[in-house]
Formats: sequence, C-alpha cells, structure tokens
Amino acid sequence: MSSASSGGQQPRTSRRDFIRRSSWLVAGGAVGTGLSSARPARVFGSDAIRVGLIGCGRRGTNAAMQALGTTGGPVHLVAMADTFGDRLQGAYRALKSRHVASVDVPSERRFVGADAFRRLLDCSVDIVLLTAPPVFRPLHFAAAVASGKHVFMEKPVAVDVPGVRVVLEASEAARRQGLAVSVGLQRRHDPAYQEIIAQLQSGAIGEIRLARAYWNSTPQGVPERKAGQGELDFQLRNWQHFAWLSGRPVVEQHIHNLDVINWLKKSHPVSAQGHGARADGVAEASDQHFVEFTYPDGTKLISQCRRAAGCWNNVSEHAHGTHGRADISGGKIYDSNGAIVWQTRSSHSGHELQQRSLFAALRGGEVPNDGEAAAISTLTSILGRMAAESGQWVTWDELLNSSAILARVRADGVAEPTCPV
Repeated sequence: MSSASSGGQQPRTSRRDFIRRSSWLVAGGAVGTGLSSARPARVFGSDAIRVGLIGCGRRGTNAAMQALGTTGGPVHLVAMADTFGDRLQGAYRALKSRHVASVDVPSERRFVGADAFRRLLDCSVDIVLLTAPPVFRPLHFAAAVASGKHVFMEKPVAVDVPGVRVVLEASEAARRQGLAVSVGLQRRHDPAYQEIIAQLQSGAIGEIRLARAYWNSTPQGVPERKAGQGELDFQLRNWQHFAWLSGRPVVEQHIHNLDVINWLKKSHPVSAQGHGARADGVAEASDQHFVEFTYPDGTKLISQCRRAAGCWNNVSEHAHGTHGRADISGGKIYDSNGAIVWQTRSSHSGHELQQRSLFAALRGGEVPNDGEAAAISTLTSILGRMAAESGQWVTWDELLNSSAILARVRADGVAEPTCPV
C-alpha cells in the first residue's frame, strides 16, 4: 500500500489503460471465451425474444418481470436456473401469475444445482439475465458470452480484482461478437439522473471540486439458521451478509453511488484512504466504510456506506462546484446563495427503463455494452474496500496489481471462500 501523505494523488491514468494492458488481464488468469471473429448482431424486430434467468432470488424475479413487461414485440421466459429448487419454484410461480402467456418454462427447462447455469446456456435462448450472487458473475458472464448470448447482469460485476479481469476480457469478446451487455447500474438509464448529470457536465455549478456519496441504511434482517442446515447452504441463501459472496456492502450496494460520481467526472479515482468497522452480527467482516477518494484532477469524493440501526440513513449523491452545489439524486441545483436554480421534472424509473432500452436496442439491431464502465465502478468500490480495511492510502495501480481473491469458483459452479468466514 502507498504511504503517501500528500493526498495520494497520482498522475492521470487513461480510462482504458488497464484494459489495454493485455499482461494485466493474462496475469489475472482471465477465462478465455474462445470468441474472436466478429459477427453481425441479429435484428429481432417484432420477433419473440427468448429469455433465460440465472439466479431466481428477489432481484432476478424482478428483472424477469421487467423484461417480460417490455413492448415492441413478444418476450418469452423459456428457461430458469438456480442453486436451490425452492427458490426457482417460487420465482416461477410469481412470474407465471403475472405473465401467464409469456412464461413457458416446462420442468425440463428448470435447472437446479451449482452447474444449472451451464445447462440453461445449452438451451435456445437469446438473452440471459445473470442475477445470482456477485461471486458467480465472472464465471456466468464468461460462459454466457462463450455460448453467444446477449446478457443483462446485475452489479457488481465481481467481488475482487481477478474477477473483474475475467469480466473485462469477456466484455471485449462480447463487443467483438456483436453481443449486448447491460449491467444493473440503472441510474445511468434514469431520466432524472441523465438530466442533472448533463447540466453539471455543462458547467451548471462551475468546476466541481468536491463530491459526496452515501449508502447509509438499516441492517438487513439477521437470518435464522434452520435446524440441520449446512454452513454453505446457510451462507448461499444469505449471501448479502458474507464478503466472499457479495464483496461487502461498499461493493454490492454503494457501487450505485460511486458509479454516479464516476459518470459525472468521466473518470475514476486514482487513490483512496479510509476506515471500516463491523456492526452486523452475522457478517464476518466490516459492513461500515468511510472513504476519501481522489480523482485525477484533485477532486475529492467523500463516501459513506453503513448498515446500522438508530443512525442517520441516506442514499444519495452530491456535487459542490465553484458556483454552486447539486443534490444529484434529488435532481436539484443550487446557486452559491442556496437558492434553487434548476430542478428536474422527470421521475426516477431506472430499473424499468433499463430493460426497455435494452430490448428496444436488440429489436433495432443495436448492441449496447456497459461492461467496461461497470467494471471500472466495481474496481472503484473494491478500491474503497481495500483502503478502508487496510487503513492505508491505496492507489489505482496498486489496486490493479492486486491478486487477492475472496473466493474460488470452479468451472462447474461450485464456490468456496478464501477469506476468513
């Protein structure tokens, strides 16, 4: 770790430098997709789009609901996969009750087990929704690209730096193959956010020198261990409480807020320092993080991520400039005297609009690819975690050189932690 005492500032790093460093990718043991030759994207038009769902928890169920609710042509859910049969059946019943005609998943296309994702990818599906716990994202994503599927995947794209390397390589392969990649950082698809970011990037508050980002919320419910329940079963079902499965809250949740500031700055931090603590009685490591990030131009980002009872709760992003300030999440811009000078009239609807824009793009022959930006924001979140839990200044280059892994995930989908549990 860097011992810099001058704020940890480093020379500006090109946004794509770390992607272009093939040695960085290879050093991380990135999973080769085997896809190298370009092919034209299929234009679905008004044809049916066949969807496969990998990861049938609450977020996966909602993502499938949103996909089935898009317009422009029929969308059919034709295959589902999850580690747990009861979770899959619960999602199936919920989806079937809302979209009777659009859910066509007979028992032979409901796959259960660690390797269920591979059996689903052998099915005739056009796009897969990857919503299993984050630790599985790199493996599932690389396999989906290798099988020629368009992808929607939830954030974060990985829980550690070696996992991000896998995602970056697969994302580049998807680009070469004309495969769409959409990542669940839905604020970028939200009209209210789009409007205020455009205002700020046009100089509405002058030069931005400070930003603040918060994900402070109440604790997640402490799960009750069932009689006879094995440890792995318990942790997989309650993955948000375990670092090796989720990456910790600063990566799994706070990534939304950090992504907004990266989007605003059109860059990523070059260094960070902070501290962390633990409050969750189940989690095996810190779930409270305070981080000071430094961007290439010297802009500071003050970041808080906390799960605790009886504390100030806030999920938001803010920017301070030479001529005013902005409540980004609130869609308001203030002048230097505190008067509102601009306010969005749009509502927040990022989840639905993200799916709508993805399926509209596929019907029009477009292939969006959010993989790189999502990888950068995932790395930003991991940088914050590393800085807070080490108590040291950590630079972006030190982050990229990290070989620490939180878990090993085998090709058959079986995972085990490498960090203490």
